[in-house]
Amino acid sequence: MQENLIETAAASQHVGYSVALARSEEEVREAQRLRYQVFVEELGATIRCRTPNHDTDVYDPFCEHLLVRESHTDRVVGTYRILSPDASRRAGGYYSETEFYLPRLQNLRSRMVEIGRSCIHPGYRSGAVITLLWAGLAEYMLTHNYEYLMGCASIGMADGGHNAANLFAQLAPEHMAPAEYHVFPRHGLPVERLATNQPVLIPPLIKGYLRVGAWVCGQPAWDPYFNTADLLMLLPMSRMNPRYMRHFGKPAAAVAA
Repeated sequence: MQENLIETAAASQHVGYSVALARSEEEVREAQRLRYQVFVEELGATIRCRTPNHDTDVYDPFCEHLLVRESHTDRVVGTYRILSPDASRRAGGYYSETEFYLPRLQNLRSRMVEIGRSCIHPGYRSGAVITLLWAGLAEYMLTHNYEYLMGCASIGMADGGHNAANLFAQLAPEHMAPAEYHVFPRHGLPVERLATNQPVLIPPLIKGYLRVGAWVCGQPAWDPYFNTADLLMLLPMSRMNPRYMRHFGKPAAAVAA
């Protein structure tokens, strides 16, 4: 674990939070327990758990785990995991490669960080926690001088996939990656069959990606374990909306919760 990269805190007038990378196996387990609570108990994912009540997979040991902790309770209320280029080589690839073919991103690998398993405790989804998670990610990217941020963003399939198909079909051209960055789903969602041209509900995580300037790299993949349609998002740091770069590029201690 990298112990001293993100040792910062933020506080509001009402509730204080801190954001930091996990420094011990127990802190990683706290993140995994929160992930289990959100993904399995709340959203109904069917995943194999090596440890009861923990969401774990083979990529976890290679990842850094970003935690937002409520100061007065010491509870972990938000998490993201980070897979660096070197760690992805040791892991045998990126998690995203289990869902997408990435040949056109090959030349970015040495400069590309993958993020995933984003979740926030249901009682803390007012915006403060995701702001701190993004501040921590921005600090990580700037500290290491990485140039690209990549990750899967999920859309629920409770409606049979219609919202996911409509969302993809209605994306503005500026949100689509150039052809040289397109990826290809291993199990593609049949967008043409499911799209109904109805108004869409954009999940907050995808809305956040689009606001900061991320691209959608191709058609959604179906994840049968989480029963979601996943979009592969790519954010070149050079493309990050300057407004958000000024906001997230500050030390996390200066980000208002």
